[in-house]
Amino acid sequence: MTVKILLLGNTGQVGWELNRTLLTLGELKALDYPQVNMANAENIRLLVRETQPNLIVNATAYTNVDKAESESELAMAINATSVSILAEEARRLGAALIHYSTDYVFDGRKGTSYNEDDAPSPLSVYGATKLAGEQAIKDIGGAYLTFRTSWVYSLRRPSFVTKVLEWARQHKTLRIVDDQISSPTWARTLAEATAQVIAQGRDDPVGYLQEKHGLYHLTDRGSCSRYEWARAIIELDPQKEEQAVKEILPAKSDEFPTSAQRPLNSAMNCGHFIKTFSPSLPAWKQTLALAMNESR
Repeated sequence: MTVKILLLGNTGQVGWELNRTLLTLGELKALDYPQVNMANAENIRLLVRETQPNLIVNATAYTNVDKAESESELAMAINATSVSILAEEARRLGAALIHYSTDYVFDGRKGTSYNEDDAPSPLSVYGATKLAGEQAIKDIGGAYLTFRTSWVYSLRRPSFVTKVLEWARQHKTLRIVDDQISSPTWARTLAEATAQVIAQGRDDPVGYLQEKHGLYHLTDRGSCSRYEWARAIIELDPQKEEQAVKEILPAKSDEFPTSAQRPLNSAMNCGHFIKTFSPSLPAWKQTLALAMNESR
């Protein structure tokens, strides 16, 4: 059968990569704002009912972690209410749903990497709204996969990587927090892993995702602090001659107050994903090098 795929958020970091990896897997319809407004429930329902997809891939999200503290209703509408509607419509159509969540559902106090069955405890509005989206999908059920990921970046859109490259060209000394730890994850890793999973059930994607349905942690392999990540970014910068930076110093999160609190150690164990779907996940520094070289 030809799978009808509806990709939402195709201009974002992950969505742009998904737009490429999903093209060969079926009949793809890819949209983003303003073609679809994820804060408008009726707009979402109408779109899904008009498209009649077999598979919905939702790469949309409200991701401004600090601004979400003052825009909680909008963050909830995009990160939870819209997700609930997509899950309802997928279930009604007999379609499958793939959705992405975040390590910020955890408080970072466990001390070791998180598994899927660890109890979430978000510290921020952003984390709470993403958790609400996860829970909505689980409660509605059906053929779904929720992929929790962390520290997603792309060089095509503003990200921690692009910020560090910019800072390195503007300042001789950088101070980067060394007490926030997680797994930097290239957007392409998520897109390629998603496509591989869909391809495994190509003859019957809905049946396959129903069989494998659930929550999975999905990141690049390994973890580091933001300080270590920044050092690697500067080390792998293909245009080092443009850098002004001479030293990178470690700092603590409380030296840089923000509206939203971040988890200090939100690294996640991806063993469940690997055991279920069998692909190997690349090391974070390996994918960072690939991303940086591609940006030349």
